[in-house]
Amino acid sequence: MFQSNIKPDERIKISGFNNLTKILSFNLYDFCIALNDDQKAQYVNYIHDKYNANRIAEISKRIVEIIEANILAVSVQDYDPVGASTMVLMSDLKGGGSPIPSAQVSAHLDKSHITAHTYPDAADPDGICTFRVDIDVATCGEIIPLNAINYLFEAFECDVVYVDYVVRGYARLENGKKIYNDHSFNSIQDFIKPEIKSDFTFISDINMPQSNIWQSKFMVKIKGAENYLLNPVDVNHPDVPAKMELLKNEMHEVYHMIH
Repeated sequence: MFQSNIKPDERIKISGFNNLTKILSFNLYDFCIALNDDQKAQYVNYIHDKYNANRIAEISKRIVEIIEANILAVSVQDYDPVGASTMVLMSDLKGGGSPIPSAQVSAHLDKSHITAHTYPDAADPDGICTFRVDIDVATCGEIIPLNAINYLFEAFECDVVYVDYVVRGYARLENGKKIYNDHSFNSIQDFIKPEIKSDFTFISDINMPQSNIWQSKFMVKIKGAENYLLNPVDVNHPDVPAKMELLKNEMHEVYHMIH
């Protein structure tokens, strides 16, 4: 599917606008226990039903609404046997704070986009299945993609999360002075609701505002086994305690990136 609101003969004028590029990268992992090969297959089908390309595209469209942008085009793709990708081209409704003719509002800054890729993995011989989603929100102009971060946490089941944020380029003030960031903050966590952060037991921060680079990592507070089983009635299965230890180790490995 590909939809576009741009007419072929339209021209996009970007001179004089805010040329800062802001990139939010949201990478999450969800974990699940499969007790046999049949449950591995069930897990893959479950992920496809819940997070196929059309579903991911709807999440991306909601991000566009939250950051007050405008959708220009949507592209979706499901893969065989697993995985999905989506891309949403968008424009800055604010237009750098200057009035823009209505014909340009729907076309301005088509460099701004949201891409999403999913990576279901049920190949672990021990039955620890994972679902990874990489979402990148790249914008130009006044849009601040960090405003969508709470929705991203809420839209997925997040066990381990990496969030990276980078600002590049520069814009000019009316007096001609260049600025390399148009919004001031200390940490990505400044944008995250306390009730969301309370769900995580490990949180780390890397902040390099002098380079316009930030990163936060999160690992969820591990819950009971019933939260990680495809069928909660399996909670008393004799293999579950050992599987839970494997799941905990897998989460720690992904969070710390150690083997």
